[in-house]
Amino acid sequence: MVEGGIAKPDKTEFSECWKTTWKTPYIMRLSLSAGIGGLLFGYDTGVISGALLYIREDFQQVEKKTWLQEVIVSMAVAGAIFGAAFGGWINDRFGRKPSILVADILFFVGAIVMALAPAPWMIIIGRIFVGLGVGMASMTAPLYISEASPARIRGALVSTNGLLITGGQFLSYLINLAFTHAPGTWRWMLGVAGLPAVVQFFFMLSLPESPRWLYRRNKVEEARSILEKIYPANEVESELIALRNSIEAEKADEQAIGDNFIAKMKGALSNVVVRRGLYAGVTVQVAQQFSGINTVMYYSPTIVQFAGFASNKTALALSLVTSGLNAVGSIVSMAFVDRYGRRRMMIVSMFGIISCLVILSIVFFQAASHAPKISQLESTHFATNATCPSFLSASNPTSWNCMSCLKAECAFCANGANEYSPGACLAKTSDLETLCHGQHRTWFKDGCPSKFGFLAVVFLEVHHFLLAWNGNRPMDC
Repeated sequence: MVEGGIAKPDKTEFSECWKTTWKTPYIMRLSLSAGIGGLLFGYDTGVISGALLYIREDFQQVEKKTWLQEVIVSMAVAGAIFGAAFGGWINDRFGRKPSILVADILFFVGAIVMALAPAPWMIIIGRIFVGLGVGMASMTAPLYISEASPARIRGALVSTNGLLITGGQFLSYLINLAFTHAPGTWRWMLGVAGLPAVVQFFFMLSLPESPRWLYRRNKVEEARSILEKIYPANEVESELIALRNSIEAEKADEQAIGDNFIAKMKGALSNVVVRRGLYAGVTVQVAQQFSGINTVMYYSPTIVQFAGFASNKTALALSLVTSGLNAVGSIVSMAFVDRYGRRRMMIVSMFGIISCLVILSIVFFQAASHAPKISQLESTHFATNATCPSFLSASNPTSWNCMSCLKAECAFCANGANEYSPGACLAKTSDLETLCHGQHRTWFKDGCPSKFGFLAVVFLEVHHFLLAWNGNRPMDC
């Protein structure tokens, strides 16, 4: 436990944080340097959603096998699980600073491996490296900031780290959109993450270890010298005493409970307050996973394409708005959480999230039901062998619509005059896609043209805003 705890940030504390960091640039440098880990966390979790659109274009096996797309996306999450556990061990054994440095190396190696990947399996390896870095950064960055910052502004600085995560996600969509026409598209999108990792690595080399970790290792003078850079001279001694009392209390608890993991867990769970807090925190986190946060984060442009926006660039631009609202939601949450209370904000936002999910389900169902019909004339317009084989062999082809065509692993070439009118169901090949575009038609392979598409995007954006609004609550449990 950090001495003085992590205070709940409010407007007064953020004002105090601003004044203190400007008066003491060392604190700003320390917090921002460690906060780059949060930025990388957000960037590497968000960038794959846009990069995946172009990875599918470059590798046919990824386009045809949805499980391969899911493996590419999910390997970062799998790596993060082990990264968090490994990061916790490094934090205790070697310190917070080495853990952040190792995370930077993993971020950089993962970014380079993915940028140079000649095949999907190498992208997967790169995602594992990045995932390990994400896990370590999510464990270490807020811990380092909280232990190396003044108690009076600690809550504000830790909350700023959370804001940098959503900022990193917004930056990832911005970078994705910037590289849509660049040669190599997805390679640049994934490779850019190596740059902030290098910046943080060299910044961290010039920063000290956490004073709390140093004191716990009996390096009292080193801890004192760091506290002298953080606190005014008249506060250093009192902070050192508070640090000593906190660590002694922590050691006393460890002796009473036991030093091994199982003993610590039993000791913690035997405490009614800790047990209730754990149950509440775990329940909220599980509920958040079912609220669609990961689906939107990793597949936002793909969902936009399902809504009827076929262009990769359009899908990325609309996803950028969604990600921007995510960052705005975090700011709104930080501004109002102490005024209205964590419990009330969580209940209101969760009700809104559920409502958005229900409305989105209805909108997508209606979009599928009212998808444009398939025209026999349009389908044979290109050539008989260009028509979708499943459509030609169907017992009742007149009942087919765009969704039927896509489910048959074919593509829909919209009517040139009006994309909501009956169009062609064609074999999904790059040659036919070029031919379709050559006649100034739109090629749909993931979703169908729909008048309901705009509604789907609006509620997707509201959903993401509410997720960010809800997202700061579990850490308070």
